[in-house]
Amino acid sequence: MLQADGYAGFNALYESGRPGGALTEAACWAHTRRKFFDVHAKSGSAVALEALDRIGAIYDVEKSVSGKPPDQRRRQRQARSRPLAAALKAWAETILPQLSGGSDLAKAFRYMLVRWTALTRVFDDGRIALDNNPAERALRSVAVGRKNFLFAGSDRGADRAAAFYTLIETAKLNGLDPEAYLRDVLTRIADHPARRLAGLLPWNWTPVASIEQAA
Repeated sequence: MLQADGYAGFNALYESGRPGGALTEAACWAHTRRKFFDVHAKSGSAVALEALDRIGAIYDVEKSVSGKPPDQRRRQRQARSRPLAAALKAWAETILPQLSGGSDLAKAFRYMLVRWTALTRVFDDGRIALDNNPAERALRSVAVGRKNFLFAGSDRGADRAAAFYTLIETAKLNGLDPEAYLRDVLTRIADHPARRLAGLLPWNWTPVASIEQAA
């Protein structure tokens, strides 16, 4: 499963003939909503505003199920979000033929409808998020950093960078100070038993000071 925007570079990942098999696409509702937001911000379009309101109703449901187990999220989404999405699609299919084909508003509707199967996959799987905003926020530092380092230098260097970015952002998600976490782990890891490496993962990690105090 890969949740992403409509970047064409991802299309090959969804093809069944790729080595290792195809990934299942879960489209991002935030990117869909942003298309209509941009149109409304630019033109004040009442149609774009209605699209935003309809998508906002789906997000309101999502707020009420946030943090619940996947099976509960799936049931609530199917009962409450799916009918909202079905009404949105029916409305969009009525509105689109009335618009100038080259307009930004028509493009926003087409962006949504072309990805409809991938957008609505979230209603059948409680593990999927409505959007990939958390991942994009986590990668913002990469986008800023590439202005200073255009290339990783090698494939191995890129792999190392990806590993560190993952550790840092996972530490943040677990409420840790990434610098303190990495400093402690890098100090301890050489003498840490290999069979207990899982204890150094961000969600299991305990600072040495806390361990010594407990002892």
